[in-house]
Amino acid sequence: MSLAIPDTHPRLPLGLLVFTGSLLCGGMALAQSAERDAAISEVATPLTSPHDSRDYRVLRLESGLTALLVNDPQADKAAASMNVSVGSAQDPDDLQGLAHYLEHMLFLGTEPYPQADAYQSYLSRHGGNHNAFTAPQDTNYFFDIDPDALPGALDRFSQFFISPLFNADRLESERNIVHSEYMARIRDDGRRENDVLNQLLNPDNPTNGFSVGSRETLANPPEGEPDLRQRVIDFYEQYYDANVMHLAIVAPQPLDELETLVSERFAAIADRGLAPPEIDIPLVEDGSLPRRVELQSVRDSRQARFLFPIDDPVQDYRTKPASLLAHLLGDEGDGSLLAVLREAGWADGLSAGVSRGDGKHALFSIGVSLTPLGAEHLDEIEATLFAAIEQLHDNGLEEWRYAEQARLAEQEFRFQQHGSSLQSAMRLSMNLSRFPVEDVQYAPYRMEGFDPDATQRYLDALRPDNLLRLYSGPEVEGQQVSPWFDTPWKELETGPGDMTQALDGLSLPEANPYIAEDLELFDEQHEQPSLVIDEPAFGLWHMSDATFDTPKVEWRFSLQHPPAAETARDAVLSRLLAGWLGDSLNEDLYPARLAGQHFEAYAHARGITLSFSGWRDRQSRLMLRVLEQLHDAEIDEATFQRVRYQLQREWRNAPQASLHQTASRTLAEALVRPQWPSATLLSASQDLEVSDLRDYREAFLGELRLEAMAVGNLPADQAIETARQVAQRLDPTLAEARIPDLVPLRVDPALPDLAPHTSREESVVLRYLQGPDRSLESQARLAVLGQLLDTPFYQRLRTEEQLGYVVNAGYSPLLDAPGIGLLVQSPDTESAAIEARIDAFLEDFATQLEDLDEQGLAPYRQAVHSNLTQRDTSLSGRAGRLWQATAYGDIDFERRQRLAERALEVTPDELRELWPRLREEAVMQVAFDPGDEPDDVLALTRHLSPFPESE
Repeated sequence: MSLAIPDTHPRLPLGLLVFTGSLLCGGMALAQSAERDAAISEVATPLTSPHDSRDYRVLRLESGLTALLVNDPQADKAAASMNVSVGSAQDPDDLQGLAHYLEHMLFLGTEPYPQADAYQSYLSRHGGNHNAFTAPQDTNYFFDIDPDALPGALDRFSQFFISPLFNADRLESERNIVHSEYMARIRDDGRRENDVLNQLLNPDNPTNGFSVGSRETLANPPEGEPDLRQRVIDFYEQYYDANVMHLAIVAPQPLDELETLVSERFAAIADRGLAPPEIDIPLVEDGSLPRRVELQSVRDSRQARFLFPIDDPVQDYRTKPASLLAHLLGDEGDGSLLAVLREAGWADGLSAGVSRGDGKHALFSIGVSLTPLGAEHLDEIEATLFAAIEQLHDNGLEEWRYAEQARLAEQEFRFQQHGSSLQSAMRLSMNLSRFPVEDVQYAPYRMEGFDPDATQRYLDALRPDNLLRLYSGPEVEGQQVSPWFDTPWKELETGPGDMTQALDGLSLPEANPYIAEDLELFDEQHEQPSLVIDEPAFGLWHMSDATFDTPKVEWRFSLQHPPAAETARDAVLSRLLAGWLGDSLNEDLYPARLAGQHFEAYAHARGITLSFSGWRDRQSRLMLRVLEQLHDAEIDEATFQRVRYQLQREWRNAPQASLHQTASRTLAEALVRPQWPSATLLSASQDLEVSDLRDYREAFLGELRLEAMAVGNLPADQAIETARQVAQRLDPTLAEARIPDLVPLRVDPALPDLAPHTSREESVVLRYLQGPDRSLESQARLAVLGQLLDTPFYQRLRTEEQLGYVVNAGYSPLLDAPGIGLLVQSPDTESAAIEARIDAFLEDFATQLEDLDEQGLAPYRQAVHSNLTQRDTSLSGRAGRLWQATAYGDIDFERRQRLAERALEVTPDELRELWPRLREEAVMQVAFDPGDEPDDVLALTRHLSPFPESE
């Protein structure tokens, strides 16, 4: 059912047209509010799942703004997201990046709140977070905050769209920040590939431009033309308008209260009578295909992408024909395209889907992660892809395949978990801009019937003469260079391609045997896990959980082996064993993954964890299959080599990671044991052979302790029965005392600055102030200090001093060792200058602490308390939190609550007493400038002692 929304409704106060209703399970609720009977012509709410207990209301202001209000009584954060249906596709040719630059400028002051940090500091004081992003056709602004502070946040947020100042004194600084953001991503392979792709697609399609912006593209226009500030204002007035805005708010406040907040604060947004811009120009020029292009990657990674122009499938979201094709071509089970390529040793990953959608045009994409051998067989891989496509033409478009996918989608929707308030608000505002009101929740899941004609139309587009093939690899050399990300590339001659032989062995998937049948919900709810099995070598924690109204269970099995990370060689072998287990089961368990049964094996300092997540029904079947593989399957040479290559590729690529991530990893390598740098792991992996992994598996399984946890819609007796089956298969024998702990180390102030192993051409400083001990008091004080530091550090070093795009400060514990991290990454300021700026800030902050009183500190304490006591927003999130608590020895599961309560007791005097010690007694720094040689972190920190429990 689709409801037409009139532009105005003059009988309503404040220009509101209201769509409202109470929940009806699995359908649309239609009801009228008695208070507004005379003012309402139509009433509706989004389609919701049967277990969605939230209430919804849709408003349309007289100006044209559409707002979706969601009352979630259980939410401990309020969140808002404003989606503006305008983005980088509207950038003028002479100011590329202007939409992104405008996004930045809206944060820097409005008429009622002219201070550049008014919005950010308010959110920080009240436990909030904020950000925004600019996409080709959308700009999305969002925040969350403590619910009581929502009115003040909306006061400030709404003014972005009513009275921004576009401060003249901030134009240059924010232009520098945008440039820093561009430089921080200039070596990202995804952006480099897109930069090349933009040169190959239709230059007249506005989504193919340079969207980030730089100092060059955002320079002031020539004299005599409107200056940059005026161009920003002109863009804002030309494209920003209530009619292209969609607001979503998720909060615990009643709908009537939320309606008042919105109507009073957003009614003044300008109504310029605009509509969302439409793009009629094709994404790909007629007659320009087929083409085959190669480009150089920075990372040691080889990828092939097969791209086909299609109509944007958003138009067919109700039936999803393109999704069916993506499902069939992206299959990873026996006989799939990926399975055949893996068997040949040519690929280790594959994905299929739609990208670059602009509302009318899109690209259907099949991406293949290649081995070095696979990079030598691109033509054969292409031929095998077209053999798989031809197979779909012959007998792949059968209605039962669509019905199976529709059943799984409906099952996921029925037991949908919404995530956090912020995740919900962002998703809903985006969906509200794309779909009818009734489908803002249901659109991603809706599959209302097989459409063979539409499916065939999309399939017909996947043909050789409609192909753009992109290959990226580190060995490629090209005469052409992309304009913004400096990517060398070249175009190959395109031959007929019909002489290349496809690989044999392709087949279509069978009916999925893992689809859950028993979806009964049990009512039992426990407050926290209980140790239901407590044996010397085996423990099981169990918690029945009906909170999320889903018949799913999260299982964790920690297979603990004392020497799992004792040496770098052991750490590599643990990773190889976990990687082999997942890789060797890929084809067998892919149907289970499709059916919502997920399995992951990952190595850590104590051994390997087996994680199972999904429907309760048929989950034990999956577990037993994994254990059978772990114990009895042959570790063959081909799988060993493939997994080792994947790990080595990851370790070789570590220096290419974002510089701030590398700095944080270096800090952890210095101050946590056991922890092995990527270069050390890479070196230790070089001489290993398949026989070493076979021997390690035998030793690993022969000396185990088993810790397990089950959280979800599962009675204790069933949990115990399943866990006993697992323990019987693994036969654990070790006592808990045999298993080593992860140990945080005490900083030595005499340590020199540590230089990370990176290939980035930027500078970074990470200053780490370590707390005095691991006591609850120290953790609480540093957490409150981190909250206090956050906004002023960002405001001063990023907004005012323009040191870089990546600037942050806050509480940064390593395990349970408290600390404060202050980080600045800059494209053109050297580390010594950054250090001096950090020193100056810390001196001034000491003065601010001297003036801090109880009233000034109170909101920051409350913000820490609120963040620590946030509810879990998904079953997997709850299981992860509880599982981590056991790793810290928090077996009463009350540490987080105790820390939150202690944070409320922190006094200004305690912080003033602590601050000098933090700055002087245990300070460590990671610093880097282009050209610096990396330090041997392990050698420099080998002498460090364990961090004390208490002084």
